[in-house]
Amino acid sequence: MFGHPAWFQRRKYGGWGLTPKTWQGWVYLAVVIAPMFIIQSLPGVAANARLTLLLVWGALITVDLADIMVRMPRDERERLHEALAERNAVWAMVAVLAAGVGYQVAAGIVRGLVQIDPVIIAALVGGVAAKAFTNLYLERRN
Repeated sequence: MFGHPAWFQRRKYGGWGLTPKTWQGWVYLAVVIAPMFIIQSLPGVAANARLTLLLVWGALITVDLADIMVRMPRDERERLHEALAERNAVWAMVAVLAAGVGYQVAAGIVRGLVQIDPVIIAALVGGVAAKAFTNLYLERRN
């Protein structure tokens, strides 16, 4: 689309995404961020219209950044490192979510009313489903 994979490198230590590695990447980042401030400061434009413009701009940029990430070349070593990092990140997230459910159950027992946040349960069930479907797909493919 607009950005080029050669302008960026994968973010290795600060989460997911891209980090600019050339001056073109930094210019791209400025061109992506500047309209957000401009849209917010448009005089005489209703709040709903500004929000709609921001959502449309955000969607376009998300699609472009996803396209850049998909087109970035990776060798086998980078794929293995990324897979291990992703696995470890998922295990950490599952542990925190499970601890959250445990805390909500314990706090509910003390209060006499157990209420568990359905979003946490959905995240855990979604993770299990994603793993199951991935394993099923990989077994059938091989």
